Amino acid sequence: MKNREGDFVDFPRARTLMVEEQLIPRGIQSADVLAAMRKVPRHLFIDQNFHGDAYGDHPLPIGADQTISQPYMVALMTELLDVHPDQRVLEIGTGSGYQTAILAELAREVYTVERITSLANAAQTRFEQLHYANIQVRVGDGTVGWKEYAPYHRILVTAGAPLVPKPLVEQLTDGGKLVIPVGSRMSQMLHILTKQQGQLHTTTSCPCVFVRLIGQEGWEH
Repeated sequence: MKNREGDFVDFPRARTLMVEEQLIPRGIQSADVLAAMRKVPRHLFIDQNFHGDAYGDHPLPIGADQTISQPYMVALMTELLDVHPDQRVLEIGTGSGYQTAILAELAREVYTVERITSLANAAQTRFEQLHYANIQVRVGDGTVGWKEYAPYHRILVTAGAPLVPKPLVEQLTDGGKLVIPVGSRMSQMLHILTKQQGQLHTTTSCPCVFVRLIGQEGWEH
């Protein structure tokens, strides 16, 4: 497989270089997150036409006007979420399933909601092919969460929201953490919310640009 410069790509080496050249120099420190980023085959979560560019420092299209996020942003959001092996994680916005797989390397269980059926089905197929037994996928409005399996120790939202959806806060366990991009349609700030004794404590990380979080508690379609 060749990249856009016409060079052949060694995928395992490309993953190693992605970690060493894109993630570590930018401050990603979690050994578990770095190990997951080295392990999960990002190229298998995108169309074959883009395989050669899978480990580049940029997002890529995955169809349905959606994207797979830049590797650094995946690593950053995962590190901010601080997932532990005994935890249940809710992800809003399955997309290609790449971020889901990274979470599945770290958590006991991952529940992921995607509003676009074709993306959810494709992601489910990838999870089965890669033998992820700790992921459950649902097609629906992610802005209202997935109440059936609540509460969650961690919640990650991979689309930009105008406000933090209340159902997600309600489905977060006490001591839990929620990472979500919040802002306008064109740009957001990455928010980290921690729930302590029913109160939310919010910090911010960095500016970012995500596709819109569409749904009852997000942007209108």
